Amino acid sequence: MFTGIVEAMGQLLEKKKSGTNVDFWFSSPFTNELKIDQSLAHNGVCLTVVEIEADKYRVTAIDETLQKTNLNDLQIGNKVNLERCLAANGRFDGHIVQGHVDTTGIVTKIEVFDGSWKFHFEHPQKPGFITVEKGSICVNGTSLTVVDSGINTFSVAIIPYTYEHTVFHQFKIGDRVNLEFDIVGKYLAKMQSSI
Repeated sequence: MFTGIVEAMGQLLEKKKSGTNVDFWFSSPFTNELKIDQSLAHNGVCLTVVEIEADKYRVTAIDETLQKTNLNDLQIGNKVNLERCLAANGRFDGHIVQGHVDTTGIVTKIEVFDGSWKFHFEHPQKPGFITVEKGSICVNGTSLTVVDSGINTFSVAIIPYTYEHTVFHQFKIGDRVNLEFDIVGKYLAKMQSSI
């Protein structure tokens, strides 16, 4: 389980197809602390560390993961948001994030204000893909508060710290992002549809 509080940014060093899978090699500020078989969220996608070599490590994404996320969009040199799983004695600063991306969304608008940014997103319309104003949403592994909520749209406000210390500073209009909707909202939608 994760909280959506990004620990650091990693950088993609190598990307190699292996059958229907893709192997990704990343560098990170905490590679020396990683262990084989450890869960690590990359832009909100929970992946298992399968190899460590000096200051870089490898994770493998299967076809199912590649189809539902934006991992295949990554180019060599791109940065990704990284979060290790929540320690049992850790603080719960974000919200419940599973590292299981529901779908991808598109950046539709970026508003720049004096000291903050407002990012607008559009996503497929489907039961369970729900946002509510002041509710939680996970965008590329970042726990955020929803500002505006529509049927298949939402916006978030970003402070300078988040802008600089996550991949938000890389976003351009048209970019695909990984979305994980709030688990409570997904359960409620499932319960409602079965009545």
